[in-house]
Amino acid sequence: MTRSVRVRALLALAVIALSVYITVTVPLRLGLDLRGGTQIVLETRSTPTARADRETTDRTLEVLRGRVDALGVAEPTLVRSGENRVIVELPGVRDPRKAAEVLGRTAQLTFHPVLDAARQGGKTPHPLPERSGQRILPDESGTPLRLASPALTGGHVKKAAARFDPQGGAGWHVTVDFAGAGRDGWARLTGEAACRPVGDPARRVAIVLDDKVISSPQVDPSVSCTSGIRDGATRITGSFSPDGARELALLINGGALPVPVETVEQRTVGPTLGARAIAASAWAAVLGTALTALFVISVYRLMGVLATVALVCYGLVSYATLAALGATLTLPGLAGFVLAIGMAVDANVLVFERAREEYTAGRRPSTRSALAAGFRNAFGAIADSNITTLIAAGLLFLLASGPVRGFGVTLGIGVLASMFSALVITRVLAEFAANRTPVRRHPRVTGLATAGRVRERLARRNPRLMRHPGRWLVTAAAGLVLACSGIVVRGIDLGVEFTGGRLIEYATSVPVDPGRARAALADAGFPRAVVRSSGESGLTVRTGALTNAEEGTVTGTVRGLAGGVDKLRDELIGPSLGEELRRDAVIALAVALAAQLCYLAWRFRWLFGTAAVAALAHDVVILVGVFAWLGKPVDGVFLAALLTVIGYSVNDSVVLFDRIRELARRTPKAPLGDLANDAILHTLPRTVNTGMGAAFILTALAVLGGSSLTDFALALLIGLAVGTYSSVFTAAPTAVALHRRRLPKR
Repeated sequence: MTRSVRVRALLALAVIALSVYITVTVPLRLGLDLRGGTQIVLETRSTPTARADRETTDRTLEVLRGRVDALGVAEPTLVRSGENRVIVELPGVRDPRKAAEVLGRTAQLTFHPVLDAARQGGKTPHPLPERSGQRILPDESGTPLRLASPALTGGHVKKAAARFDPQGGAGWHVTVDFAGAGRDGWARLTGEAACRPVGDPARRVAIVLDDKVISSPQVDPSVSCTSGIRDGATRITGSFSPDGARELALLINGGALPVPVETVEQRTVGPTLGARAIAASAWAAVLGTALTALFVISVYRLMGVLATVALVCYGLVSYATLAALGATLTLPGLAGFVLAIGMAVDANVLVFERAREEYTAGRRPSTRSALAAGFRNAFGAIADSNITTLIAAGLLFLLASGPVRGFGVTLGIGVLASMFSALVITRVLAEFAANRTPVRRHPRVTGLATAGRVRERLARRNPRLMRHPGRWLVTAAAGLVLACSGIVVRGIDLGVEFTGGRLIEYATSVPVDPGRARAALADAGFPRAVVRSSGESGLTVRTGALTNAEEGTVTGTVRGLAGGVDKLRDELIGPSLGEELRRDAVIALAVALAAQLCYLAWRFRWLFGTAAVAALAHDVVILVGVFAWLGKPVDGVFLAALLTVIGYSVNDSVVLFDRIRELARRTPKAPLGDLANDAILHTLPRTVNTGMGAAFILTALAVLGGSSLTDFALALLIGLAVGTYSSVFTAAPTAVALHRRRLPKR
């Protein structure tokens, strides 16, 4: 065993051992869409006296953290996003209305001297003229009070607590302790009120929360005039319920928000939907991996078995990396994890096909030397193809948000882990097996001593695919026309993420006809509600922006039709956020195309870079057009699938152009059309075998993934088929056609 082999073996063992340790000891964080809960995105708003900048948003975050802690939510997450947004994740909270109300209230608590009150007693209330610096607000009973300017604010409060006094008659109440200047201010305020006669409205102190008098008690007769309450403590009494007293104490303790906040996004996922998605993805991963392993073993025999072992190690390393980084696994991320299993096969297929070429061509006398040449020759294509996918993953992380961003993280980790799996683990296992005596005596058992069915058939027929490249370009143009007609005729059904509005998914005890539900919602005041069936027994209702009260009406209407209703998902996207996400999606696509073009131009030349970008633009239009014809929504998850298709399409083009470049070095005077034709015939076995491996995984996701993953897997299946076709019959003909147009000028 050479030194390099020993180093790779020790590195592989160390990484696998560390991955096993992390997997056993470090739990993986699940996103709210997998474990259930509510995510609320709040946006700070500027006021005439305060600007919503990074500093005020950070102060807002701290106030919100205090309120969330008081809610008693296990493992809440609060982070600032950008300049003026705060993302709040509340696991296990299924009723977002109360949480959003508590989080969004500015809680402006003030303490006012009472100047006068309207006279009652059967007569018309005496009018209270409002003067400068004064306010008129009704007390708890509805009697108007004229209040002086506030003497104290919530910032003077040290602590508030909800108490119950069964003997003193106060029932549930809130005790408030003042600190610092608040103690002296409270003593001065109550001392001035104590100088008024008992029963005089001016002996009262009004406690105002958000322009509402929540309590206006009289100062106790035991309090001395001018002395007031010296211990800095008071008690807010009223008709409090237990929850009302706790909520008031929570708001007072949390303090006032420095600026108002507005809910721009709200997502609620029931735990049953998350558990179902995890189970579906797990079954898809098991079944898809098993089918992929059987396919790889049937094609590459012993090397296929070793590749399957490396594939299992890849899954272990990817999982451990996610856990070690503290990354949150979301639903699209879980799908990306399953998808990356299929993509991990690609590097192994590239190596094995290059080794087959070396052995069957007679350039390598043994499977060991052919295998070494296969790893060496395939390294450039593996690196280029995975870097292009990493570019797509990086763009998802930088330009997307929420679950789609999690998909980018998972995809990036999967790509890096697949390279390590193929170039280190597979190589160690394969070289060890190739050195065994029984394997050297029977080379066909490795699967590398045969050309393979695809290559054998191509060798017999030797088709001249690039003789008339214009015909393939006409076919591609026809596909584009058909896709664009779907976009024009049917239109693009932008998801609620891009348009703003509310999307609610219900699981009903009995099937409900969407037309009947649509009519009932129209009668309830929602004529534009879009109702569709979801799964075996469920409904999705999509409307414009709804308040939480209006959402309650929608849910009540559906419950009246179906009886038992379980709300699986509730997404609220503000119109400004929807417009922003739509703009960011366009920017992400434009940057993706530009980044791919620049990388390919740097690695190859502008001719090939332009052809590859033309092919992936073709794939993007075709995929969007197919979804338009099918009436499928184009949402954030579709964007993740679209950028993945871009990466996959460029992968195929890179492998093809890498082979063209290699053949051009051998025969520099050969026409580009002949080089492209030979490169297609050489790489087509890899394209077919890689596509089949990924297709098994995606088909399992589409069949077993449920409503949450079906559209995602469908988009990737379409992209897989279109990308495989376009790399051969769009990218290559485009490069040949562009090259021929340049020849006369040269």
